[in-house]
Amino acid sequence: MRLISIVVTLSLLCPAASPPPVVKDGSKTGMDAARLAMIPQRLRAFVEKGTAAGFVALVARHGQVAAIDAVGYTDIETKQPMKTDAIFQLHSMTKPVVCVAIMMLAEQGLLAISDPVEKYLPEFRGQMVGEADADKSVRLVKPVRPVQIRDLMTHTSGMLQNPPPGIGELHGALHKSLAEVVLVASQQPLLFQPGTKWSYSNMGVAGLARIIEVISGMPFEKYLDAKIFRPLNMEDTFIYPPKEKFHRVPTAYILKDGRPLKYTSDPLGEGVMKFRENAKYPLPEGGLYSTVSDLFRLYQLMLNGGELNGVRLLSKASVAVMTTNHTGDLRTNGPGNGWGLGVYVVKDPAGEAQLMSIGSHGHGGRYGTFYFIDPKRDMIGIFMIHREGGSDEKNAFVEMAIAAALD
Repeated sequence: MRLISIVVTLSLLCPAASPPPVVKDGSKTGMDAARLAMIPQRLRAFVEKGTAAGFVALVARHGQVAAIDAVGYTDIETKQPMKTDAIFQLHSMTKPVVCVAIMMLAEQGLLAISDPVEKYLPEFRGQMVGEADADKSVRLVKPVRPVQIRDLMTHTSGMLQNPPPGIGELHGALHKSLAEVVLVASQQPLLFQPGTKWSYSNMGVAGLARIIEVISGMPFEKYLDAKIFRPLNMEDTFIYPPKEKFHRVPTAYILKDGRPLKYTSDPLGEGVMKFRENAKYPLPEGGLYSTVSDLFRLYQLMLNGGELNGVRLLSKASVAVMTTNHTGDLRTNGPGNGWGLGVYVVKDPAGEAQLMSIGSHGHGGRYGTFYFIDPKRDMIGIFMIHREGGSDEKNAFVEMAIAAALD
């Protein structure tokens, strides 16, 4: 008992990781300070309007943080002020991190992204494709080629988006192991011939995570921690958050009739799995928690071509491949977007990307979180919110952040 009390005391005394210093010198960041100052003002207007509880937003350029703002509250009822070290559920912003890990294994010669998945996961052998006949009946046919690792990374595998019948409750219960989930998912018919269409697939990303486990010999979450988070000093990023940091996770909300309601109906929101206690499934398609400061380190590494402060996780070649459009003219998640390896890639700024440069890339998350990297402007934007539904606030942040860049 004495040892436990000492550990708890020390954990309370240890300060949270300091946010990166903000550089207000426009000559270094290439940002308009007056325009940046308008971002928290605009976000505060959303809080006052009553559509959101609070936000944390970061803008960086030329390797320097130009602005980091916490606006509003972590909880509407208690009016606890939002802080810049708040720890958010990233949900699908987890997916690019999984793909970084896959590329790290590829650079070690342990896999090739063109490899068939069945080479590492035998349960994928014998997969079939469900094709609809003229009378709308479905018949099973053999795939023209096996599903490749690249297909899982680009959402062109044909695998189901969500857990199939039999484990449909997975995302609320997290009661199966990663190996069990991937086994069940691999036995479902593919929705189309691999590589011929784009369809967002959480189960495909689960397959990637299982490949990481099989090749590395480490549990998925431990591989991320040892190979990515620790080397980059991402002290507040994890799949399973420690209890001493629970208080830094904001309340989760859902937008109903224009107002945020506490998301008690979602087990991952304000339900039994908010902190993943007793969970077996690491939720690789959306399980990460993190802060804007930690994410800035990872995204700056990507913007630098795979290196940050002497730590290199990827080669420039791998970063270039990840952030290249692999889906051609396939219809993806929005007008103007193609898909790289784990990230959307802007191919036409006239689409949803609006002010972003061609070649910009990033990802969003279910609770409204979002990031973008604009290589042409040498710029990063990170937007954090804990509310499902609506995107007005995110869109306002993105447009205002890019407009502040002194091109």
